[in-house]
Amino acid sequence: MFSKWWHYALALIVSLGVVGTALAGLAAALIYPNLPPLEALTDYKPKLPLRVYTADGALIGEFGEERRAFIAIDKVPIYMKQAIIAAEDERFYEHGGVDTLGVLRAAVSNLVSGGAKEGASTITMQVARNFFLSNEKTLTRKLSEAMLAMKIEHSLSKDKILELYLNQIYLGQRAYGFEAAARTYFGKPMRELSLAEFAMLAGLPKAPSRYNPVVNFPRAKARQEYVLGRMRALKFIDQPTWQAAVKQKLVIRQARQQTDVSADYVAEMVRQALFEKYGESIYSSGYKAVTTLRRAQQAAADLAVWQGIADYDQRHGYRGPEKEISLPADKAERETAIASALEDLAPVNDMQPAVVVGVTPKLIRARLENDTVVDISGASLKWVANWMAEKKGRQLAPGAIVRVQATGKPQQWRLAQLPEVEAALVALNPNDGAITALVGGFDFHRNKFNRVTQAWRQPGSSFKPFIYSAALEKGYTPATMIDNMPLTLSAEEAGGTAWEPQNYDGDTSGPVRMRTALTKSLNLVSVRILQGIGPNYARDYIRRFGFDPARHPPYLTMALGAGSVTPLQLAAAYGVFANGGFSVKPYLIDKVYDKDGRLLMEAKPQTVGSNAPRVIDPRNAWLMTSMMQDVVRYGTGARAGQLGRSDIAGKTGTTNDARDTWFAGYTPGLVAIAWMGYDQPRSLGRHETGAQSALPIWMGFMGPALKNMPQQGWTMPSGIISVNIDPNTGTRLPDTLIGEFLGHVLGTTPGGMVEHFYQEFPPPDAPPAGWSTGTETPVEPATPMYGTGTPP
Repeated sequence: MFSKWWHYALALIVSLGVVGTALAGLAAALIYPNLPPLEALTDYKPKLPLRVYTADGALIGEFGEERRAFIAIDKVPIYMKQAIIAAEDERFYEHGGVDTLGVLRAAVSNLVSGGAKEGASTITMQVARNFFLSNEKTLTRKLSEAMLAMKIEHSLSKDKILELYLNQIYLGQRAYGFEAAARTYFGKPMRELSLAEFAMLAGLPKAPSRYNPVVNFPRAKARQEYVLGRMRALKFIDQPTWQAAVKQKLVIRQARQQTDVSADYVAEMVRQALFEKYGESIYSSGYKAVTTLRRAQQAAADLAVWQGIADYDQRHGYRGPEKEISLPADKAERETAIASALEDLAPVNDMQPAVVVGVTPKLIRARLENDTVVDISGASLKWVANWMAEKKGRQLAPGAIVRVQATGKPQQWRLAQLPEVEAALVALNPNDGAITALVGGFDFHRNKFNRVTQAWRQPGSSFKPFIYSAALEKGYTPATMIDNMPLTLSAEEAGGTAWEPQNYDGDTSGPVRMRTALTKSLNLVSVRILQGIGPNYARDYIRRFGFDPARHPPYLTMALGAGSVTPLQLAAAYGVFANGGFSVKPYLIDKVYDKDGRLLMEAKPQTVGSNAPRVIDPRNAWLMTSMMQDVVRYGTGARAGQLGRSDIAGKTGTTNDARDTWFAGYTPGLVAIAWMGYDQPRSLGRHETGAQSALPIWMGFMGPALKNMPQQGWTMPSGIISVNIDPNTGTRLPDTLIGEFLGHVLGTTPGGMVEHFYQEFPPPDAPPAGWSTGTETPVEPATPMYGTGTPP
């Protein structure tokens, strides 16, 4: 009886095997002819994003639906290959696309566990699925996957299959492929990873969302240790190596954008420019754009803008919490309320959102989104002293949502706040127009408006050098005496409303030299200079610097910068002075390559001494630079002297009611413009000037930027003579050998100072007879220079 039962069972099994084989054969006959061709594999073209780099190779931006970075199989470290094989397909180099032993093992495991707990997909089957099939769990799809895997194995080498897998697989955080994942999770290329980091990445394919170390590090760590254990079991690594890798501390990058240096405004400028030229293809064709930015300068600019805004906020006090919530007494409800309040608040720069959970006169305790509790005490509380007192409507109490920053010292934090004020900085090489640093605002993710290129603001006194330059062409000199007494202008002269311009410090000391007027930024003198040369002449003259006359109405208010400029436009204009009189157009994109490294586009910049047009006389440029060097030595920009350099020239700028503050400064090789203001123009506050708010930003950038640049200075061009003058009257003093010697060495002589003039003086286009030009015959101090009426 038993014998018959055994025969029946054997017959049944054989019959089922025959039927199964027949059905499988029939399915193969029906499915195999319909399998897709393998051109997508043999001619693999991954969707590679546009990447934007600095001139020295730092990544500043990436644009594409998928983060990808192709890597050839021969460039993949051996540990990376072994970690993947250990985690996903230990018999990869032995099977023919379908691992029969793996299928049987998975079947037994699932039968024992009573469910589909373990799969049997090989690396080749995953390649087939990722390139050609869906993830639906049907028998037809699984058969198609198996047969396609075998077809792939017959057409491609094992290494080629592994290369496709390495570059195509999705690994979370929008990262496709292991090279992109290495940069996304660890901020470095695959070649720089450790064994522990390889194992962390190799654990991701099984379930990228489940084992994502950004989202759930403990779970990802457990998966990594499993991968390391499999590597040890397969004898890829020994016991000590395994032990060291398990113990290694892993640092996972949390940033939204994985870049080498912060330059989001620049990256967006490049994206827009290339989209206009190449269209949607830029997001998937693997283009590489190389900009003119310099990594160190960009980092310095970013920090300088952030620090300048932070300092402004410190000067003007704490404005209070962003909002307030009620904190329930029940612990669970309290934690839920805190988590809900913080979940939609993203960190801005290094300012993290937090909820105040406790306040005493000497301590603020706040909870971060990750449940960390931080304490703020000591000197950090001085800034919020007014909010610590029990005043109705101005009390910092539990439930307040605030921003906190780590101070850089262990366990020390301070209270911060999101700024309302904005700032911008742009720097360029005046000799070819290459933009070397650009920061369009405090935080690109909070506000994408680029204030360097899009904000048209009043330049204030930073516009005066262009009026003074026009005056030099009209026959004025740095020694010309100009009245500094009160002035009343009619509505017609001022552009619609009667106007009484004032000097910032109220000084009305009488006639002063033009050099002194620029050094002290005297408004009354600047208006009289424009009155003397004529607003229409000045308006036409500023075209030479790249300004749009339409944005500078021909009224006397133009003397004080009542028109509109962008910081980038102002930087190019100051570049004319810096390079000796040439107009050089700023540019940002140097080269663009395709994914294979072929050059698609290359900039052809204007360069001084080659194809850049001369727009002002070299003598004019030198004299203006000489005067602006005095601005940073003795005048409104004297704070710049802290940089310890003699080759700096520049000008502060403050508009009416301090709605805009500027500092424009340069050396022979670098021009930088710093600006601060509110997007919706309003006063920055009392005592806020270009020297107070913009100049520190400029210095914060220029200090590091010029650190390794030797001092150069400007060579005086031919056609200029040095004359010993009386500093009080601008008149020439008798020349003596000792006077000339001391004048050249010290810049002064006993009883006088050295001034510089055009050699052919007066020029053909000199001021009318009787006007002082700072040579032999000064105007008497009692005589109004340009007065309130018609000049003499």
